[in-house]
Amino acid sequence: MNPLQAARGHLAKAQEFLAEAKSALANGHPNAATSNAVIAGINAKDAICLVLVGETSKADDHRQAVGELKRAGKIGADLAVTLDRLLKPKTKSQYQSLSMVMKDAESAVNQAGRLVEEAGHVVPAAEPGEPSR
Repeated sequence: MNPLQAARGHLAKAQEFLAEAKSALANGHPNAATSNAVIAGINAKDAICLVLVGETSKADDHRQAVGELKRAGKIGADLAVTLDRLLKPKTKSQYQSLSMVMKDAESAVNQAGRLVEEAGHVVPAAEPGEPSR
């Protein structure tokens, strides 16, 4: 799969997870909203890096994603702070017994929304007849 096709796949996943994050938020599930927002943001980062750099890494430590995004030109550098904020509640929302509060979940969904929106601007749509994935 070429980087552009992979970027489109990551963008589609980012949009899907963001939609689920918004749904979870609307249903009063702050942990699921935050967790899905984080996954959306990471996929948005992958899409952006694939288009702007031609590759993306898959590290076990998602904090490395912030540095990767910083290296993706001005757009990536501008979004790196947003990704860094979004990744902070990952462990709490997914693995700890303490729950997220709705205010923080709303913030995570908003941050993911910004990343996904920007990825949508960076990743070109498929041409007619071109496979999208």
